[in-house]
Amino acid sequence: MTNSIVLGTGSYAPQRVISNADLEKIVRTNNEWIVSRTGIKERRVAADDEATSDLAAAAGREALQYAGVKADDVDMIVVCTVTGDAPTPSCASFVQAQLGAKNAFAFDVGAACAGSLYGLSIADQFIRTGKVKRALVIGAETLSRFVDWTNRETCVLFGDAAGAILLGASEEEGRGLLAASLRTDGSMTGILGIYGGGSRRPPSAEMLEEKAGKIKMRGREVYRVATRLLPEVVGDTLEAAGLTAADVDHVIAHQANKRIIESAMQNLGVPFEKCWINIDRYGNTSSASMPITLDEANRAGKLKKGDVIAMMAIGAGMTWGGAVLRW
Repeated sequence: MTNSIVLGTGSYAPQRVISNADLEKIVRTNNEWIVSRTGIKERRVAADDEATSDLAAAAGREALQYAGVKADDVDMIVVCTVTGDAPTPSCASFVQAQLGAKNAFAFDVGAACAGSLYGLSIADQFIRTGKVKRALVIGAETLSRFVDWTNRETCVLFGDAAGAILLGASEEEGRGLLAASLRTDGSMTGILGIYGGGSRRPPSAEMLEEKAGKIKMRGREVYRVATRLLPEVVGDTLEAAGLTAADVDHVIAHQANKRIIESAMQNLGVPFEKCWINIDRYGNTSSASMPITLDEANRAGKLKKGDVIAMMAIGAGMTWGGAVLRW
């Protein structure tokens, strides 16, 4: 049976840093309030001439370089984003051109903060069926372009970045992506999203004036949903892989809010120390969050062959999911 294993990881964050102290000058907030409620100390913001595809391509190059794989040898590119360069063509098309991956077919996946988890699962299916041998999954966002910088409830949360995971086919039994669970509940579309700029409410002067193209969030509802659903779906995924929480060596979680992660870890029954945390430096980078976190843990030498890694993410939609892989 062909399995999907991680061949390489990569990430990219823009140079510009906006600290909590910087935000204190823009909106009515303070560092203590932000850190105590979110765990965020700073976030990155893309330069004016940087688009989402630029961030994605930079992270993709890092993953390819780490794996020692040429762009020509990539069969498939999945870019997970809700902030693509344009409505069409896909962000993945721009990324494919920048990487020079001329033999890869490419497309986008829009599942908000759970996007990279969806992308991994899709790529895994292509590999398992023998359709592709190498798949590059990239999560990339420029959420700063869709943040209302006068809204202190949301502007403190989000940042720009990209992360990449290169999957490859392997015949080695018991390694790679062991199980994945994906979930959606469309009845909760109203608690988090960007509701202007699409076919229901096309761009207009009125839409811009009302800031309908900016991120809207009902934070308390998101918190309640996330802390309930994340441990549940990870538990289901561990069971599908024939494992329990006691078998988990590391947790790679979407970095939405430190308190959400702490609660989910407690309910899952896995010590918080097993979860790699970087939300303090990046904020919530949506689809980019999980692959960045995996890349950091990987490059820090924390992941050893045979380690069991549980992954979890939740985002607008609401979309959420879990995955379990053996390194």
